[in-house]
Amino acid sequence: MPATSSTRDFIGYGNRLPDVCWPGNARVAVSFVVNFEEGSEFSMTDGDDHNEGIYEVIDHQPVPDSCIDSHFEYGTRVAYWRIAELFAQYGPYTLSACGRAVERSPWLAQHAAQQGNEVSGHGWRWEQGINLTPEQEQIAIVRTRETILAATGRAPVGWHTRSTATAHTRRLLVDNGFVYDSDAYNDDTPYVLDLSGHRHVVLPYAFDTNDMQFQNTQRFGNGQDFADYVCAAFDWLWREGASRPRMLSIGLHLRMIGRPGRIAALENILQHLQAKGGAWLATREQIARHWLAATESASMMTP
Repeated sequence: MPATSSTRDFIGYGNRLPDVCWPGNARVAVSFVVNFEEGSEFSMTDGDDHNEGIYEVIDHQPVPDSCIDSHFEYGTRVAYWRIAELFAQYGPYTLSACGRAVERSPWLAQHAAQQGNEVSGHGWRWEQGINLTPEQEQIAIVRTRETILAATGRAPVGWHTRSTATAHTRRLLVDNGFVYDSDAYNDDTPYVLDLSGHRHVVLPYAFDTNDMQFQNTQRFGNGQDFADYVCAAFDWLWREGASRPRMLSIGLHLRMIGRPGRIAALENILQHLQAKGGAWLATREQIARHWLAATESASMMTP
């Protein structure tokens, strides 16, 4: 029989979660992640050897393609402002930004930061990290960090790899001063890893409460479908949050949720959280630092 891998954890906390309370005795830490990828996607117009071919543009072209290019441009030209105006009324979010996107539109990262939001790293290009060598990954992390620092005056402390991370990602992040990553999808509660004596936080991300499913699976036929699903997720975590620390990640993309036919879904979600109560709307950095402080004891770290 083949040997069983020892690198996977099928237990986690189990039914014995850490005794951690969120600020204000909130039941759920709610993290909105606004992905900023526009300008970092592959485009033959920009000199790449192929075009990005995902989501609402389905006719892949072997030549420079103004259709997919302008689809991405909508995110910065129009959608960002719609999204920013809503969040200004309700609370902070994390802008998960590709370095090259920030390089090309530094004003967007600057505005987000000036409004009190976190800007974290989402790769240099919008590409799968697993395709990078350790040397290439190191360059991408450093370049992204320096570009965000130059644009906002503050280096990012969080990271999220598109698709799967590599065996080297977390070590490289720790070496470059990052506090947390979101390269896991296996829990509704943060956890801490011991990486050569360094306490590194993992804030699990989620693909189901994510507007990518408008296109990836056509799971949500309209904005209300998405709002209903996310609110149902919050309501269940709210129930569990009476006795255990729970976290909800809500993934958004400028060019998706920012469309006029979908933006009301975000407003409905924010209004629901406010009306029900018990939600701590926080950046991922705030959640990670709170978790680190609350779990100082080594016994509260996951195996």
